Amino acid sequence: MFPYKVNALTVKDPGYPPGLINLHKPPNPLFYIGKAPSEWMNSPKVAVVGSRKISSYGRLITQDLVGELGRAGVTIISGLAYGIDATAHWAALEARATTVAVLPTGLDRVYPAAHYNLAKSILTNGGTLTSECQAGSEVFKVNFIARNRIVSGLADLLLITEAAANSGTLHTAQFALEQGKTVMAVPGNINSAMSEGCNNLIKSGAIPVTSAADVFFALGINPERKQQKVFRGAPHIELVFKLISKGTHSQEELALESKLTSSSVNSALTTLEVSGYIRAQGNGRWIKA
Repeated sequence: MFPYKVNALTVKDPGYPPGLINLHKPPNPLFYIGKAPSEWMNSPKVAVVGSRKISSYGRLITQDLVGELGRAGVTIISGLAYGIDATAHWAALEARATTVAVLPTGLDRVYPAAHYNLAKSILTNGGTLTSECQAGSEVFKVNFIARNRIVSGLADLLLITEAAANSGTLHTAQFALEQGKTVMAVPGNINSAMSEGCNNLIKSGAIPVTSAADVFFALGINPERKQQKVFRGAPHIELVFKLISKGTHSQEELALESKLTSSSVNSALTTLEVSGYIRAQGNGRWIKA
């Protein structure tokens, strides 16, 4: 069981997300945990989705784009699934942005169960978990497709960072188009099956994205660029900070990639945290402050 109070909004409530009201079958009620939708509905909102199987290219692109969007105050919406979804949520958390996860189950459980800590981090960092499913309801395949219409319905536009030709992400793209939302996709290697879905969407009219500036333009915002923190100090501490900045967040992975001893990694993490360069997320994970 997921030990959090579940709230509910009906289509007649003033805080009900307006992007869902005109759906063919709007969620009624819409359940949520954490920050109420009314607290982020007026911010720019981007749904970031993609394949569950993710390449190193897809992970890096998603982290970079979501990081820049999040630091500019964009709310990131996704589905808590493996692959692109989870990467987008973690990147939003690192950027200290609000992130919203739409679940295909009741909010008494987290699906997939492996993302319990991610769901908890979303809530503790001021985000929202939401669903149209009643607590205790069975999980059916149709739930996952139906969930996608809520993901796109909550957002101002849809961004697909990596998707294969037969990815379930294409359902989300179709829902977004039916809802009159802008669909954007990151182009990939024409020889990579992992990018075939995105490349096909672009050929069909989706807007190609090669930088966050493309998304900002589509949103109609012009954010000020914030200067990135750069640590200057002992080489081993610089190395650990650089790895965290590039998306390595777990203490175990930091030790493996840096080839430093455990004591050196611990020392570096302590120095960086005390200096305000990083902050702990729990469970041995660290992100830039």
